[in-house]
Amino acid sequence: MLKRLLNLFTSSTKDSAKASVSRNSDGAAIIPRDQHTISRKNISSAAIKIIKQLEDAGFAAYLVGGGVRDLLLGGHPKDFDVATNATPEEVKRLFRSARIVGRRFQIVHVRMGREVIEVTTFRGHHEDSSQHAARSEDGMLLRDNVYGTLETDAMRRDFTVNALYYTLKDFSVIDYCDGMSDLKTRTLRMIGDPATRYKEDPVRMLRALRFAAKLGFNLEPNTAKPIRELGGLLLNVSDARLFEEVLKLFLSGSATATFALMRDYDLLTHLFPGTAKALAAGDVIDANLIEQCMVNTDKRIRGGKTVTPAFIYAALLWPALQQQFKLLSSQMPPTQAWAQAAQNTVNLQLTRTAVPKRFLIPMREIWDLQQRLPSRLGMRALRTLDHPRFRAAYDFLLMREAAGEALDGLGVWWTNYQTANDEEREEMVKNLAKQSPKGASKPRRRRPRKPTATPGGNE
Repeated sequence: MLKRLLNLFTSSTKDSAKASVSRNSDGAAIIPRDQHTISRKNISSAAIKIIKQLEDAGFAAYLVGGGVRDLLLGGHPKDFDVATNATPEEVKRLFRSARIVGRRFQIVHVRMGREVIEVTTFRGHHEDSSQHAARSEDGMLLRDNVYGTLETDAMRRDFTVNALYYTLKDFSVIDYCDGMSDLKTRTLRMIGDPATRYKEDPVRMLRALRFAAKLGFNLEPNTAKPIRELGGLLLNVSDARLFEEVLKLFLSGSATATFALMRDYDLLTHLFPGTAKALAAGDVIDANLIEQCMVNTDKRIRGGKTVTPAFIYAALLWPALQQQFKLLSSQMPPTQAWAQAAQNTVNLQLTRTAVPKRFLIPMREIWDLQQRLPSRLGMRALRTLDHPRFRAAYDFLLMREAAGEALDGLGVWWTNYQTANDEEREEMVKNLAKQSPKGASKPRRRRPRKPTATPGGNE
């Protein structure tokens, strides 16, 4: 959809480019209202109110970032960011519902009704400032509350297409970094030296792949080149932040393309080491399962449906679980091997990204039910059907079959069992017992009683 809108944007801007673009005193291009496609009707009313209130208080304020980018592409973004010369404390005093968040760089969340608008103070060049900025030995910015001007703020943003500012004063777009040209050529370009910018914040590598996948853009060669070499710097990012970034990667409607780029640029090794190792072994079914999960996720997101991170993680870590299980099944009983394999897989993953318990527990249940789904004799099928995580486990089972795993029609059986009435279900289980006599339940053997000592008897 975005690609089609981008084609419309490109063709429409060719005619408008006939008029010369003016520049301000800082050298930024000023694109007037009649030369771009942004309409106030498509902008959040909350964002507009915040900008006007900041301006009424004597501050400068602009719409910036992905919201401006997507509006120019003809989209209808839901998230809008505001940039201002007001400090976080001044913004907080101006809005009762404001809350300052962030350690590395403070931002303000302003709530208006159901919307939360992110308001950031113009960033400055940390090297030239006496304000507080701190780096790690690898060049990562640890503290960066350095404020500046509109121009320095543009230079501090990540990609040129995200450094476009929209003003309500004359409804023009301000472009310091030639982002409009990159929009037309479908190019994602890092502002400044890419290697330095990735070292400042390694998450920018993930953002580069996410935006390239989401927008259908090509990574500019210099922007792409350092990613494989610097991927290990992601280990310096907190596991909680990486978990949030993983959700953005796979829950933005472009999970399939994102996962392919993650593999191409070898970032999967750093975020999901167990999975990367298992996929490197060349198991086609494991790779197909993850791809199937990504395709299904994209369909649900684009259809306005929800996707639980537990399901995403269950699929992403499944290859690692299978590899662990094969290794351990020769050393201990299957049930014990499965439990240990699951624990080993989780433990390794927790060294890279956090997985909150509210997702970790259902993920484990989806896995465990894959072991229970083949056991259907007696009352087992009915008990499994009543499990609160059955539906997710059933969907996972169908995904395994779609990936090419031979499960002897298990998915079809469970599909029919769910729609059958009580009598039909009972008959299905009976037929299953006839077909698999070896799997039928056997009567339990009573343990022989231990002989009891008689009074006065000899032992």
